[in-house]
Amino acid sequence: MNEPQAPHIRNLDARSLRGLAHPLRMQLLDALRFGGPATASQLAEKLGESSGATSYHLRQLALHGFIEDAPERGKGRERWWKAVHKGLRFDDALLTDANPDVRGAADMYLHEIATTQTRDLSTWLGNRQAWPEEWNRAWDMSSATLRLTPELTRELAEKMHALVDTFRERAADEDDANTAQVRIHTHAFPLTAE
Repeated sequence: MNEPQAPHIRNLDARSLRGLAHPLRMQLLDALRFGGPATASQLAEKLGESSGATSYHLRQLALHGFIEDAPERGKGRERWWKAVHKGLRFDDALLTDANPDVRGAADMYLHEIATTQTRDLSTWLGNRQAWPEEWNRAWDMSSATLRLTPELTRELAEKMHALVDTFRERAADEDDANTAQVRIHTHAFPLTAE
């Protein structure tokens, strides 16, 4: 997955991955990326954590360059944080790094991403009745099983990502009341032979 880096996408390397590969840090970063700037106290309440834990992990995220101060939001001693990048790019080479700590962090990171995606989908399923009917007709949860080579699987994934990127370019105005953040998950992996 070594593609040219867009300015708003951060490529994870061994050092930054070790700074991010913690479930609470990943949740905090997502909360800032998708919910906008917030304080440690606000994030603690949202995530059901102590403000001491969120403060510590926010400082670690800042140390590794994932978040930064949002001084334009702060009043007095209140410290606001914001995400630096809109997205992250994972390099598959991290899974085969010579350092076992890096490999362990890569595995933890990927498992946490899978858990987060499952949680996102479950949250939608549990709350979808609260959304307008037009959103209940627009969502998708589908699956397809194909017989592909590794090369065809990579080509399919690249084409799916390219298609999503065309919609990113067409993104609706945030001020449009008819819009919402829409999460797209893609998974392509071989099934264990039965």
